[in-house]
Amino acid sequence: MIKKIIKKGSINDDFIKNADMEHWATKSPQERVETVEILRRQFSGSTKRLQRIVRVVQLKQS
Repeated sequence: MIKKIIKKGSINDDFIKNADMEHWATKSPQERVETVEILRRQFSGSTKRLQRIVRVVQLKQS
């Protein structure tokens, strides 16, 4: 049986920050990278690579 646990608190709450850090500390580096990849795909689509964006800025000469 899976027990559902919900903890409510402010995002600035130290308890929430510590719980998040403890959760990710238990994951392997490979699991963390896979999770970042899933989040990246959700945000930017299913492209294989990150988009490269270049912006040229002209500086004023002194």
